[in-house]
Amino acid sequence: MVWAWLAAFLAVYAVCVLALVAAGKRTHARALAGFIPDCVVLLKRLLADPRVPRRRRALVALALGYLLVPFDLVPDFIPVAGQLDDAIVVALALRGLLTEQLAREHWPGPEPSLRVLLTISARPARRRT
Repeated sequence: MVWAWLAAFLAVYAVCVLALVAAGKRTHARALAGFIPDCVVLLKRLLADPRVPRRRRALVALALGYLLVPFDLVPDFIPVAGQLDDAIVVALALRGLLTEQLAREHWPGPEPSLRVLLTISARPARRRT
């Protein structure tokens, strides 16, 4: 049953990527196709980086585990929402940990994807009253 869900997800994902390629948006297609795999690589590299505190490393390991298990809270075959929960988990794990320097050193994907990752993982500035 898991394989059927995985196959359906991959088919929908491939159609979305191919639609972007057909529309002439190859950069966007590459970014979409590689965002979650790029996040997995980033998390693996952060686990190996001695500058990452042990407590944060534990959060990164949990997020990596969540990305690697074949089942999610929202199944990946559901367009957009399926990938959104993965992006939220990554953002929460990286929130407050990921500096632009660390991100640039370890991010394997394209620059637009890195900017998205930095945006979703940034802590909002505190308002002074």
